[in-house]
Amino acid sequence: MLAQTLVPISDPSPLPAPYWVFKLLLNLTFLLHILAMNLLLGSGLLALMAKWKSDGTEYSNRLFRELSRILPSLLPATISIGVAPLLFVQVLYGQFFYASSIIIAWPWFLVLGFLTAAYYGLYYASFRKNDNANRPAWAVSMSMVLVLAIGFIYTNNLTLSQTPDSWRTKYFADPTGWNLNLAEATLIPRFLHFMIAAVAVGGLLIAIRGLLKIRTDKSYALYQIRFGAKAFMYATMAQFVVGSWLFMALPHPQRMLFMGKDLLATAIFVLALIGAIGTLILCSGAARQENPKAKLYGVTALTIPIIALMIISRDTLRDSYLGRYLNPMPSQTQWEVFPLFLLIFIAGLGLWLLMLKRYRFDQQKPAEAAAMTRAGKR
Repeated sequence: MLAQTLVPISDPSPLPAPYWVFKLLLNLTFLLHILAMNLLLGSGLLALMAKWKSDGTEYSNRLFRELSRILPSLLPATISIGVAPLLFVQVLYGQFFYASSIIIAWPWFLVLGFLTAAYYGLYYASFRKNDNANRPAWAVSMSMVLVLAIGFIYTNNLTLSQTPDSWRTKYFADPTGWNLNLAEATLIPRFLHFMIAAVAVGGLLIAIRGLLKIRTDKSYALYQIRFGAKAFMYATMAQFVVGSWLFMALPHPQRMLFMGKDLLATAIFVLALIGAIGTLILCSGAARQENPKAKLYGVTALTIPIIALMIISRDTLRDSYLGRYLNPMPSQTQWEVFPLFLLIFIAGLGLWLLMLKRYRFDQQKPAEAAAMTRAGKR
């Protein structure tokens, strides 16, 4: 009862569109954001792995250089796309999110400083001309540490927003806002679950980049495919361990949602597990083949729906945590504005896809020219 008195009342203004529309947009935009974040963090960590664990080979240094040049574009993409789901969270769960943000105020403010410093590090690495120097790698390392710290702060905030029962103790432990949600049992496995997923998606990106170069530079392309496929497989296998840890750390009522209490939630959870096993089988075959095109595209076709299913499971879990605090939100659809909003939203997605296509085209031209130059020298 005390926790219910601590939760602020929701905004009395009716929603300008049906509740399900905001739910759909929240999960859709979060899917886009998480894909961008995975590409950023996974590519950065694997670039560092190629650099620091290399034996000075041309391919490992080249992979680091190529990935470090795209990282400054992936960070603003992650931030820009992340604005939308953050806004939808504030609309649907604002009273919980604002309260938890106040309790961990200072770590939450630090996110801005960490982002700024991460920007500088990534741009410094991308502009360096000395290909074999270690300074760019140290700069990317610093940026990746900061991105991991930001993810950890977000995980603290969002897990705290789901447990109003702990707000009072947490706030009075340090009313100045220097708090984290370290006592939460699901905090570490949830954080690791997101971060390891990023490595898997980053590995898939590297493998796909190799696949696109297989005609112009076959030897280097096969190196990328095998490096990326192995990273995807190892990260996915680690996910089964971390995912089991997270599952067992859930409170009993929430755990039972995925064990038959809620048939839809259970079905979604089982489908995601089966899909993950399928990606492992396909990726294992791709790492051993000379032309793994079909299998890699199959892994990609499975990975995105799996992430979408896990996002739906995450949303179900949040509603279960907050069930007794959530009140029905009235809606009053503004039909004169709603169609215009949908039109602009769809147009924005189309423009984003067009930008990605153009960006890839612009990145390919210098790579193809360099490949032709190397072939001419031979």
